[in-house]
Amino acid sequence: MSRIAKTLAALKAQGRKALIPYVTCGDPHADGTAAVMHGLVEGGADLIELGVPFSDPMADGPVIQQASERALARGIGLPQVLAAVREFRTRDARTPVVLMGYANPVERWDGLHGAGSFIAAAAAAGVDGLLVVDYPPEECETFVQQLKAAGLDPIFLLAPTSTEQRMQQVGRIATGYVYYVSLKGVTGAGHLDTEAVAQMLPRIRQHVSVPVGVGFGIRDAATAQAVGRVADAVVIGSRLVQILQPQSRDNAPAAARDFMVEIRTALDELAKE
Repeated sequence: MSRIAKTLAALKAQGRKALIPYVTCGDPHADGTAAVMHGLVEGGADLIELGVPFSDPMADGPVIQQASERALARGIGLPQVLAAVREFRTRDARTPVVLMGYANPVERWDGLHGAGSFIAAAAAAGVDGLLVVDYPPEECETFVQQLKAAGLDPIFLLAPTSTEQRMQQVGRIATGYVYYVSLKGVTGAGHLDTEAVAQMLPRIRQHVSVPVGVGFGIRDAATAQAVGRVADAVVIGSRLVQILQPQSRDNAPAAARDFMVEIRTALDELAKE
């Protein structure tokens, strides 16, 4: 059982919801990502999605686009992302880390270092899963097999527009968890409709046996709690990136921790209901 599966199973056994924050590697400081990740865990994060900076992040709204631009300007690429995970692992061997990004950097790495080399490097660094936004399930079965062979979970997105066929495709090959995009839009968009989420999740669970996390549009404790009532996990990114952006290197880990405490407290109140 993978580190992701163990973590999510333990939370389910406790009647608790998983808290999954997203941060862009190298933002707000090139050398401060591992410290921020530790702050997130101290505040109650169960799993971390670490964004790989990319010049054309099509699924991301302005907040995360700008975070990617800032990180790229600081020279952050896949080598630095893996270095941040290795640094994080020197103090934390428990918390799962999922890299979230796009196909181009992965394919460029393999072009430079050999086919399949990125998966091997990610596993060696301590990565637990990969979410490649622009790898649809029907076009990456070999990649998925390579991930699973290396002990990494392939994480896939589903959306309000996903067909039953797409849900079946994802359900057949996904492990770890599935990330349901709650909005027809980009990260950081507003107008989260928790009723629509509640109606969609039973449809997804007909085809998907792994836990379902919900993200996009979750900005505070109230929206996290509302989503947590129906989802297995809550993913929160744009608001966290906004909070971190003005912080000094020394203050960023505490800011990350304090925001997680708010969300964690709200989610844990659900177990008392």
